[in-house]
Amino acid sequence: MIATLSTQKNSVTLNNIRWETYQYLVQDSEEQPNKRLTYDRGVLEIMTPLPEHEVYKKLIDRFVLVMVEEMNKEMRSLGSCTWSRQDLKQGLEPDECYYINHEEAVRGKLNIDLNFDPPPDLAIEIDITSSSLNRMSIYEALGVAEVWRFDGQFLSIYQLVDGIYQMSDKSGVFPFIKGEDIMRFLQQLEGGEMALIKAFRTWVRGKV
Repeated sequence: MIATLSTQKNSVTLNNIRWETYQYLVQDSEEQPNKRLTYDRGVLEIMTPLPEHEVYKKLIDRFVLVMVEEMNKEMRSLGSCTWSRQDLKQGLEPDECYYINHEEAVRGKLNIDLNFDPPPDLAIEIDITSSSLNRMSIYEALGVAEVWRFDGQFLSIYQLVDGIYQMSDKSGVFPFIKGEDIMRFLQQLEGGEMALIKAFRTWVRGKV
């Protein structure tokens, strides 16, 4: 079957792509970490994140690290590694992802298989330039318990309830924090990144 192509500013979408082709491209893209692949039953999107995307991704990742440290919890951080299941013919690479509540289940494992191991407890999704694919439905199918989705203006928290994402005002992984709390700190970036992280840590210490 012939693949068809459509393009956006920073992404290319290919139709009629076989699962085996997607898996080959996943392996090939390990040498090109600036490419993000999303696959949904024959449709493949290849996206190149923009600088703004990376700024917010790194900041939110730092926020998560601060909260884990201040709560004295363990964590397995797996960044933008690929999560996929052949039986679903779906896969993606989150901006960041973490095992926190289920960290012990994957501790020390270099290869995690979603057919046998639990999915991540939390994924970060920076969606400033909208994907052509419904990535939230893929997270849902893979069983990721919680997703924080930032669209450049709002940070929304989604929790998996009976297999379906529901928007929540608070995080289930970090029950003291709301999406609006994270947004308040993201809007203070002009004061400097390190100053922002210090202010966030002070705020977290007053909550835990």
